Amino acid sequence: MTDRTKAILQWLGVAGYEVENLIVISGDASFRRYLRICIGGRSYIVMDAPPESENCRPFIKMSRSLIKIGLNVPEVIDQDLERGFLLLADLGDRQYLQELNDETVERLYGDALGSLITLQACGPDAGQVPPYDKVLLIQEMELFREWFLRRHLKLEVNGAIGSMLDNVFRLLTDNALQQPQVCVHRDYHSRNLMFIEQHNPGILDFQDAVFGPVTYDLVSLLRDCYIVWPQDRVEAWALGYHELAMQSGILDRDVHYDEQTFLRWFDLMGLQRHLKAAGIFARLNYRDGKPDYLRDIPRTLAYVEAIGARYRELCCLHDFIVDRVRPMLAGTIPNS
Repeated sequence: MTDRTKAILQWLGVAGYEVENLIVISGDASFRRYLRICIGGRSYIVMDAPPESENCRPFIKMSRSLIKIGLNVPEVIDQDLERGFLLLADLGDRQYLQELNDETVERLYGDALGSLITLQACGPDAGQVPPYDKVLLIQEMELFREWFLRRHLKLEVNGAIGSMLDNVFRLLTDNALQQPQVCVHRDYHSRNLMFIEQHNPGILDFQDAVFGPVTYDLVSLLRDCYIVWPQDRVEAWALGYHELAMQSGILDRDVHYDEQTFLRWFDLMGLQRHLKAAGIFARLNYRDGKPDYLRDIPRTLAYVEAIGARYRELCCLHDFIVDRVRPMLAGTIPNS
């Protein structure tokens, strides 16, 4: 038992909770870890977020905000901010990733898109969460250059390659900023959505929410780094969401947000996210000692290739991935 686990038990005991069982269930792509405990025959989750690395306050604030608008997120039952401990309601252990298949996807994505509409129509507004601004968008894409290309592939990215990436980053940033801005969960995908029989889905990992592009969470869900669907289904779901957003007022009917424009926003927003994700997966390996995330890079790069092939202004990125990156990637990804 680690010192922090002992500290959690001591905290809960002093607070009057009699812990009947404790299991460490997971870490995540941060410095947090989660424990499932039993108190009085009921299951709860303890978030262990070391304060030198993580800040629990945004989680608490967002949890309260999202519960108020009717979304199913973990309620914060008790807290020790000085040591970085939160006692949370337990939303179960059935991740969307394990539940999704051809028979369930329409229902599960329908529920997830309904919750997303609620988040965007009723969630925190500008000023209540940080802006997803130019600085942050580019900072995220730089992870691809620094951690994936330079650190993982040991590839020089100066000269023509560097200029090409700069141009792509500018294009993707402009695309993000020209979209209507809404509350963005920022990690709305199959590992952060929990299948629940009633009030589905349960929504996790919302503490990094920002105010940003309307297509960001949509593409996170539909072009998930952990599961792939046929392109025609993805576009049909995206356009179905486009209609819902028009009906709910998220997209202004008086402005001409046609389907072609919306799909371009969606495609390019996904490209920004997938470049960032490839960099994060590499960083998780080298900085945080989590090599399993490297296995998700080929799937993520496949999205980059597909979108790069679709738009003339991205052909240089597509050719770079196909001609330079793919051959160098072979042998650097651990076996499943």
